[in-house]
Amino acid sequence: MASDKKIFDSWLVLESQAGSKKAMSLLVKRWHRKLCRHSCWYTKDIDTARDVVQDSWGIILRKIYGLRNPDRFGSWAMSIVTRKSLDWIRKNKRVKKNKKHYYEQRSNGSDNDHNFSPGDTLALVRIKMEELPEAQKMVLHLFYLEEFSIKEISEILEVPIGTVKSRLFKAREQLKTILKTRNHEK
Repeated sequence: MASDKKIFDSWLVLESQAGSKKAMSLLVKRWHRKLCRHSCWYTKDIDTARDVVQDSWGIILRKIYGLRNPDRFGSWAMSIVTRKSLDWIRKNKRVKKNKKHYYEQRSNGSDNDHNFSPGDTLALVRIKMEELPEAQKMVLHLFYLEEFSIKEISEILEVPIGTVKSRLFKAREQLKTILKTRNHEK
């Protein structure tokens, strides 16, 4: 099923490159929400994410004619949104520091403030994920939440495949350690 979607997206890209406004509109409709979620994960603000994605669509639609491999549209578009999101973060460091402080306050003592039940393990993982280095958080997010392959993540982040694998491994190990420590404390 995922390959059917990829084939349809490839066809839409080819049609868009041929000048079809309808195909371009369908492509935007199919990808807009996913790109917004992706950007929101970085910016932590849905309105900002929508602005970033809107700017990204301008770039995507201008440069789609130069996309040589239509099968790579998803990772190509995602990399544009990633770069635009990271640009926004760099430009708004003060806002990011305030939000980071908020998330740190929320996660500090969260094990003590809330008695997580075994069913809340996912909530704990999400909170503890915020403590990981940014590069590891990105890889976890793209791999597990956005369901991109390691190769696609490599293209999105513009790093070697080995680096993606290494970051993914280290992030998993750190989360495993956090969860084991939590389970032994009980």
